[in-house]
Amino acid sequence: MVLRMTSQRELILQELQRSREHLSADELYERVKKKMPRISLATVYRNLETLSEAGIIGKLEISGRQKRFDFDITEHDHIYCIHCHRVDNIVLDRTLVDAGSLTSRRGYHVKGFRVEFAGVCQGCQKQKKV
Repeated sequence: MVLRMTSQRELILQELQRSREHLSADELYERVKKKMPRISLATVYRNLETLSEAGIIGKLEISGRQKRFDFDITEHDHIYCIHCHRVDNIVLDRTLVDAGSLTSRRGYHVKGFRVEFAGVCQGCQKQKKV
């Protein structure tokens, strides 16, 4: 898919990269509209979906929560806070998971997998939300 890089898409990508966080469309919209006041929330949503479908950014759909977007498209896993919904990357040794043998009994050919952890972040622990 050849994707034309509009000024709106460029700004969305810049803000997502600058943040180094897993932002929701709403959070990204708040940041982008400071630099491009006439941009609409619908435009941000539409461009995030387009960028995700093109493989330029990652889209996280964690446990039925609001979608979040990730500038890092390399294969990695996440942990999210069950209180504040913060999402962080985690590094796992993926060689320890033998997904092929786990699924071969069901007839699947595994193309990839993701591991998702839930917990309480340090900030919420300090606020005694444990």
